[in-house]
Amino acid sequence: MASIWLPDVAVWEKVFRSLIVYLFLLLAFRLLGKRQVGQLTPFDLIVLLIISNVLQNAMIGPDNSLAGGLIGAAVIFLANYLVVELTFRFPRARRLLEAQPTLLVHNGRILHDNLVSERVTLDDLNAALRRSGVEEVGQVHVAMLEENGGISVIPRRVGDSGAAGR
Repeated sequence: MASIWLPDVAVWEKVFRSLIVYLFLLLAFRLLGKRQVGQLTPFDLIVLLIISNVLQNAMIGPDNSLAGGLIGAAVIFLANYLVVELTFRFPRARRLLEAQPTLLVHNGRILHDNLVSERVTLDDLNAALRRSGVEEVGQVHVAMLEENGGISVIPRRVGDSGAAGR
């Protein structure tokens, strides 16, 4: 019974392993971009499930004790809390750790290079326009891919003029 309570690995090693895994995942998701985190496809979900299983062993090592798991979880929660505080208090850290919004449509014109760089398809963009009650891209003043992966749309006001088209 004692083996479920006592970690097989030193506490400092458990903390270190958990921090390294957390930082790896933070960096990986930052590099993957907004789209991956904001709207999971079935493929993204599969990757997340596999990654969690693969990294579990790296994080806990040969330890299956209850205390070891709780220590690892506590370290992850604490690291996440610290990252949230850091990004809240320091704009420079926020710019480094969080994605920035990306302009997808401006004054009725689709910015195709931005769509490609963010891996947003025309179908995804058109779906976001429809959800916002916009029938065609010429009616859009601005469409942005937000840092959370959602697409926000600001329609043109009635009477606005300007270049429109695809």
